[in-house]
Amino acid sequence: MAEDFKHNRKARSIDVTRRQLFPLLGATAALAAKASRSLAAPPSDPSGKPAKLQARFVYVGTYTATGIPPGGTHPSTAIGIYVFSMDPSDGGLKPVQTVSASNPSFLALDPTLKHLYSVNEMTDGHVTAYAIDQANGKLSFLNSMSANGKDTTHLSVQPSGQYLFAANYTSGTFPVYRILANGFIGPMTDEFQSVGNGTGPNPARQEGPHAHQIITDFDGNHVFAVDLGADKVNVLNLDPGTGVFSPNTVPFAPVASGSGPRHMAFHPDRQHAYVLDELVSSITVFDYDPARAAFIWKQTISTLPADFTGTNTTAEIRAHPSGQFLDNTNRGHNSVTMFEIDPDTGELEVIGWEPTRGQWPRGMNIDPSGTFLYAANQNTDSIAVFRIQLSNGKLKFSTLVHTPTPVDVEFGPPA
Repeated sequence: MAEDFKHNRKARSIDVTRRQLFPLLGATAALAAKASRSLAAPPSDPSGKPAKLQARFVYVGTYTATGIPPGGTHPSTAIGIYVFSMDPSDGGLKPVQTVSASNPSFLALDPTLKHLYSVNEMTDGHVTAYAIDQANGKLSFLNSMSANGKDTTHLSVQPSGQYLFAANYTSGTFPVYRILANGFIGPMTDEFQSVGNGTGPNPARQEGPHAHQIITDFDGNHVFAVDLGADKVNVLNLDPGTGVFSPNTVPFAPVASGSGPRHMAFHPDRQHAYVLDELVSSITVFDYDPARAAFIWKQTISTLPADFTGTNTTAEIRAHPSGQFLDNTNRGHNSVTMFEIDPDTGELEVIGWEPTRGQWPRGMNIDPSGTFLYAANQNTDSIAVFRIQLSNGKLKFSTLVHTPTPVDVEFGPPA
């Protein structure tokens, strides 16, 4: 099986004629002029190093019974959020608790790791708060709030811990909530409605705006609302006192029509951004000016081997905490694409493809120490754990965790 994932590394960037996907010159011209880069950008961790490897509590979001989840092949048997403790010797996961919830497909923790927040991806979307017991990692329900939209698919916490952001996929909206001192979700302070639609070959997915992710940069100064339906990343500013959005001076960064941006990740140096294009299985690389929150196109590269002829959509993207590597998941090819990041330019070079030992790897995450990568195989009810080889960025299979319909993997306090 592994032989199918070993391919020649000659062609790094997409052949635009063969793919017929990327009018790059037009996309580039639409972006702001490139600002000069800082010579010594601070890393995401003040220490400049990944966190220490240690046992941690791990939280897995799911699509729950009894329906067939998006992209699924069979009804789910999951009942909510699954809590595990991580074994630092091999990355294995030991069950701790199961918390009943409706479609808690994506999770986020606050900076103190004392509270966990979950979407409830339903027609009547919600966001829900839990307290984390620091001694045993178990969750206790706090409260739930309407997301004021349909199919809430993503959420994140501002680095200050003061605000919670969410993305309503079908509605194309991005609400923001104040987080109260006790971790409860407070009132919604604002909501951004994305507009537009893509003009690519998949109109069924781009008939209107589709909110798929909302995050901030590392400093929390700017907010980025990724819209799969409109082929753009909206750039917003948030008033820290009122929690009200305002458009950035450079209001959005476009990707090529039909790309369908799903998720994005920042490089720890704060100078580069990577946008995962779901519908065309590519990554768009940008130089990033953190002062202006402006994106300048740098590279577009395929996530697939040149000889792959099947159907694929990408799902998750993560930058290694060292800043040396970047990984994404491929649903269809059922793999993790491993990239090396050029330390000077931020551009990507394919290292190879690692099979995920399962089907439809929707979620994926890297533990804070940068030691293990977890790929959540939604359709085969398993999480594949890999050890990351820091010498070359390759993945070495470690163990397989069996758990129903896993979607997202997030890391909590030390166990």
